[in-house]
Amino acid sequence: MSAMQQHSNPLVAGLLARRAFPDAPSSVELVETHISYIFLTGKYVYKVRKAVDFGFLDFSTLEKRLRDCQREVELNRRLSPEVYLGVVEVRKEGDRYSVEGPGDTVEYAVRMRQLPRERAMSELLRRGEFTGDMVRRVARRIAAFHREAEGGERIARLSGYPAVRQNIMENFSQTECYIGRTIPLEEYLELKAYSAAFLEARRPLLEERARQGWMRDCHGDLHSAQIFMEDGIHIIDCIEFNERLRYCDTAADIAFLAMDLDYHHRRDLSRALIEAYQEEMKDPGLAHLLDFYKVYRAYVRGKVAGFRLDMPDLAEKDREEVSEEAGRYFRLARSYLRPMSSPTLFVVMGLTGTGKTQLATSLARLWELTHISTDRVRKALAGIPAAEHRYTDYDSDIYSPGFTRKTYKEMHREAEGLLAQRKSAVLDGTYKDASFREEAFSVARRAGASVVPLLCVLPQNVARERLERRMREPGAVSDGRWEVYLRQREEFQPLQEEHLVVDTSGTADESLFRALKKIYGLGLKEEDIG
Repeated sequence: MSAMQQHSNPLVAGLLARRAFPDAPSSVELVETHISYIFLTGKYVYKVRKAVDFGFLDFSTLEKRLRDCQREVELNRRLSPEVYLGVVEVRKEGDRYSVEGPGDTVEYAVRMRQLPRERAMSELLRRGEFTGDMVRRVARRIAAFHREAEGGERIARLSGYPAVRQNIMENFSQTECYIGRTIPLEEYLELKAYSAAFLEARRPLLEERARQGWMRDCHGDLHSAQIFMEDGIHIIDCIEFNERLRYCDTAADIAFLAMDLDYHHRRDLSRALIEAYQEEMKDPGLAHLLDFYKVYRAYVRGKVAGFRLDMPDLAEKDREEVSEEAGRYFRLARSYLRPMSSPTLFVVMGLTGTGKTQLATSLARLWELTHISTDRVRKALAGIPAAEHRYTDYDSDIYSPGFTRKTYKEMHREAEGLLAQRKSAVLDGTYKDASFREEAFSVARRAGASVVPLLCVLPQNVARERLERRMREPGAVSDGRWEVYLRQREEFQPLQEEHLVVDTSGTADESLFRALKKIYGLGLKEEDIG
């Protein structure tokens, strides 16, 4: 037996034998996904579901797997009727498994005509043979499919705003266990925050889409590996197992393929696809939703790639490749995010103990920005190590009003230099004096930069607990303590400028998520969607 025929699943091992198939193939190849075993015989494809239940799909019983096979054939005949041949029985007699052979029915499979692998759009892209003419033909085919696809009140109801929100936020709950494996925590939080902010800001637009009839019974998994340029255009493997994932905005469907072209480093073809599609559809909302849905679709691909890490038979080398593939999709999703116009000056402020330095550090690390803090600048000006503490009387020594003015002046000078180079920066300080805030905002205005003030707040008892704990921790840069907090609270001059208030009473991750959501929400608020 070959290594492949020694598969741990007896049914799979049995179907890897050539005699198991009625067309007497010269060889049998297995392709395994997280939900299916796919057998390629050269002439036909036989797809057998795994007995899995992921919540969003349930193949846990033979009856459910049969029903899903039948549904797959029915739905995919909309786009490729000559490819989907029907559902066949997998039978067992003794120890032998076969397709439509003797014995009892133990499983079902979708039978398809095997399309030439080299004519898959993904392969043509890999070889540099997929042309602009081809992408325009595909765009017109998809547009025709979307125009003909079933719509109506039921589909609009099942695919409207609540479903869009559920689908997108479900991705994040399903990928929590992959944080640190396929996606870094801060990038996960950023993508989640952007998605939540967009859903909140653009809810009226998404609800209007449902009323206008843009929600249809679409494909749901429209990427280049599903499209074949052979005797016309064949588009296969729509999502049949979950109506909520297939019923969607037509913009979300075409965004999947546009994202996939971006993934293959063909943004030129991605633009051509959208242009040709839009010529046919004339969708007034497409431009406003395209990047949002690209983020969603790239995240879905990263999620699905990550699911393969849970396959017990996956080799270690393959695990590394799968992790890298998932990571590439997540990085692509981030590439569509535009937190603010560039350059931007983020001014993170608040009383001592409110977590402003932690938040400023996280923002700077996430976006690779320069972090300029009063704590470090003050001690650098004084010529003392950053971790050396100066627990002096309030408003004395390096915390005297004169030295504090000198500190802020130096911070703003550094920020001005960065903005002049078209680089963004994060300022981090108490900023209790309105004059210091105005000075920072003036620096941004002179440079033609955006300014985002973030005020960190939390309950007084939490601040006291944090300050007392920090006093016991070695290596802390800040000299803040409870009596300083109380004096700052008395002297903090109210902000007259528009600003974002960030509740920092939770964990550092929760504070970062809240800040990112507000920052992206501000960016969306400033957009004009017509």
